Amino acid sequence: MTELQVTESGSLQDEGLADEQNAQYLTFELADEDYGVDILRVQEIRGWDVVTRIPNAPPYVKGVLNLRGAIVPIFDLRERFGLSCQEYTKDTVVIVLRINGDTGMRIMGVIVDAVSDVLNANSNGLANAPDFGGRVATEFITGLVSAGDKMVMLLDVDKLLGQDQESELELAAAN
Repeated sequence: MTELQVTESGSLQDEGLADEQNAQYLTFELADEDYGVDILRVQEIRGWDVVTRIPNAPPYVKGVLNLRGAIVPIFDLRERFGLSCQEYTKDTVVIVLRINGDTGMRIMGVIVDAVSDVLNANSNGLANAPDFGGRVATEFITGLVSAGDKMVMLLDVDKLLGQDQESELELAAAN
């Protein structure tokens, strides 16, 4: 995996050590778009494996996986974002993330098309998520960074996956 540095001009260059002002992101692909998550939240990256389905779960909840004795819920980010479904391939991976919620730290996995690189982004190069008004939910996007000729959307995994926990709790309370 190549480690890349986003310079102030927005171009990429190889960098062995990150500045103290830089944050590192694991970048991945979904439907030919690039996304990133804080690398400190990544516990591991696994190849796709069959999971145990959960009855009455939303379509984007693929099931649970036993990860060294811990039961880990697995979400398909394509379906979570409302993108078209795609058959899983040899490039499909599960990124196991540490999520901070109201009940403390939890482990969850997200299915993505492929892992790309580790991106070092200088805080000066980060742009805020655009405001589309109330019609488009962008609260789980922490910002955008230009990496060469592409834009990488940086995700707040606590808000993105925390919404799922809150929705499931509200649904359970209503039944």
